[in-house]
Amino acid sequence: MAKPPTPRRSFGSIYTPSDIARSAFLAASNGVPIGPTGGAPSPASATSDKRYSVAALWSMAAENDIEVDDELTKAQRKLREIKSRISSQSKKNFLLERDVRYLDSRIALLIQNRMAVVEQQEVVSAVMDGGETAEGTLPDDRKRQLYGNLFFLLQSEPRHIATLARLVTLAEIDTLLQTVMFTLYGNQYESREEFLLLSMFQNVLAAQFETATDFGSLLRANTPVSRMMTTYTRRGPGQSYLKSVLSDRINNLLEHSDLDLEINPLKVFEQMVRDIELETGEPYPRPTGISAEEAERNPDVRAIIKPRIKTLMEITGSFLNTIMASIEQVPYGIRWICKQIKSLTKRKYPDATDLNICSLIGGFFMLRFINPAIVTPQAYMLIDGNPSKHPRRTLTLVAKLLQNLANKASYSKEGYMIALNPFVEENKARINRFFNDLCEVGDFYEALEMEQYIALSKKDLDLNITLNEMYNTHALLIQHKDILAPGEKHHLGICLNDLGPAPPQVPRSENRAIVLPLFSRWEQPITDIPSAIADSQLTQGDILYMDTKALFVQVLRLMPTVAAARPMDLFKVAESAGTSREQSLTKKGVKVREMLLQLEEMGVVDRKDKHALLVEEIQQELVHLGNLKEKVYKEVQSLEVVFSTILDHNNYLKSQLESYKAYLQNVRVQAGMSTSLKGGKGLVQGPFKFTHQQWEKEGIIVESNVPEARRANIFFNIFSPVAGTFVIALHYKGRERPILELDVKIDDLLEKQQQGVPLLDLEYVQLSVIKTVAMLNKTFLKR
Repeated sequence: MAKPPTPRRSFGSIYTPSDIARSAFLAASNGVPIGPTGGAPSPASATSDKRYSVAALWSMAAENDIEVDDELTKAQRKLREIKSRISSQSKKNFLLERDVRYLDSRIALLIQNRMAVVEQQEVVSAVMDGGETAEGTLPDDRKRQLYGNLFFLLQSEPRHIATLARLVTLAEIDTLLQTVMFTLYGNQYESREEFLLLSMFQNVLAAQFETATDFGSLLRANTPVSRMMTTYTRRGPGQSYLKSVLSDRINNLLEHSDLDLEINPLKVFEQMVRDIELETGEPYPRPTGISAEEAERNPDVRAIIKPRIKTLMEITGSFLNTIMASIEQVPYGIRWICKQIKSLTKRKYPDATDLNICSLIGGFFMLRFINPAIVTPQAYMLIDGNPSKHPRRTLTLVAKLLQNLANKASYSKEGYMIALNPFVEENKARINRFFNDLCEVGDFYEALEMEQYIALSKKDLDLNITLNEMYNTHALLIQHKDILAPGEKHHLGICLNDLGPAPPQVPRSENRAIVLPLFSRWEQPITDIPSAIADSQLTQGDILYMDTKALFVQVLRLMPTVAAARPMDLFKVAESAGTSREQSLTKKGVKVREMLLQLEEMGVVDRKDKHALLVEEIQQELVHLGNLKEKVYKEVQSLEVVFSTILDHNNYLKSQLESYKAYLQNVRVQAGMSTSLKGGKGLVQGPFKFTHQQWEKEGIIVESNVPEARRANIFFNIFSPVAGTFVIALHYKGRERPILELDVKIDDLLEKQQQGVPLLDLEYVQLSVIKTVAMLNKTFLKR
């Protein structure tokens, strides 16, 4: 772009620098080159992209110009709508999955104890009947602004969330993940939020490697970080990839429902015995209670397994070929995480072999991404319904073999898998190349920088967030404030100090969703751009030139007939707009003509060559926007398929909850509980009276703070107001009211028992958790 040879002068009265000029000044101040404009940026080639320049900001802003209503804008509007629906539905699915996982773990405890509890019904009821959160606003405008400032800081500086993710417990991670993955960075197809989320992952992974003591357990243990990585793969792009790559392969396998490829010798032997007895009608002539080793030596079993090994390797090979051929379809973010794993491994373990590095990449790509979809394709909506017995087992064996290949293991936890080692040996080199190729993607740092400048020029940055998401994140930040925000002047610390203590979580029915405007209180406002650029590499001529080009592009998009005319005469374009019957277009025409005249006065453009450089760049921009329209159309079609898949998954999760609901009802009936599932408190059971001496003798009381002389006067009353919930009241003889009352849920006790928590604290006495559960079963459970 030509630089103005004349001294700088004031802008004319008609022209006021645009909003994007402010972010351009910030970009120039931070060393971003002015540069020409060109094609659209992509994360994979950001470092060599021509659009990494101040001039590119205007071009990027034009791609989302809300003042134009042409075919591109309509397509973009539709694209934004489907992206928003995908983000919203993904969040609902995540919450449903969390409830399903919660109920699943509780039911496992209830199976052992043969009891149903009200809490599960409340969860199911809330999910099934109260699926939509109410809309609302925060009553306190000041608090709303403070939260807007806090969440802008968290979103734009991912290191804070990265540190927090390492500090929370496994029990806390799901709620944090909900906020991070589906709210803070919930626009899964918006490059700025995606790049910020990946920046957060880079911080998390770097710290994970820094603190690692054992190479073998890196990224394999079930930690908050590993849960975060798995959740990332379940976002829209990952789901879309899995469906497009694995769906046909899995459905082809399901067509062969009678194909039995079991290779566990003991299971093969047991099935062989059943088949023989069914065929002959006689008991099997030899002993059936044999060990796995004996079954493996059985010649008949070996004859059955041998062809199955061959078939299993062929099927797994076809899956491997399909996955390897799809490398260009793997979402950018997943490939970029693979790249970080490789880079961090080399830095932390410089002597690590290529085999070691690839096994770590495989631990993420296969273990966290590919294999879960192969083992449970119905959960990923890759198939309709559930697979039958034999295909389900085959898919499990395929996943085991792929994982062994990814791990490069020469051994297996299951001895019978050793027979498949030839497949591992044959494909080791191929899978290594594939994992290394996965890492061959460009970085996004420059593209993110440009997106951040664009975001700064917008006045409508906001976040759709629930009250409990805000309050829970606030509480976690307060809890770990000393680590997250050391020092009095730390921005995060200032935000938290201004907000004060975190409010308590609100009931689910009151958990309103609000639109939270985001802003940064530490941005330096540039109110006088002409004077502010005096010491910048960005001149007044640069700003005026790029604003003029942007306005001409806007005008020509509103007048496609004029845009098609050749040669392009910019004064005629301005005149056509200025004489339009549409008032807004008329104003633009007058304004752009004045701006063009100012550019001529400043010597930035020349009428003698018919403004050749400006015309060329305007035409390039229009071509780019035309190509962009076709890309948007294709993306809309692709995302409509993704949205349909996510809706199917939502229906699948709801059906799972219905199954759990029915199961809980059956347990209640079998347990003889008197409370109905749907409502009503039913019959109160109890109270039942126990003395201090009796519980001490039975070992229920482990420790007592009651003086010896008074223990004879202490007794306990227990009653059950609703099934599964108990009130333990500690009384002193002669007093009408209890000294202490404690509400206890049976599943909470079972969870404590499973986690090895030995005692239940009643302040005056400590009760044995195990013996308290046994006492409640004996007292309340009808046998």
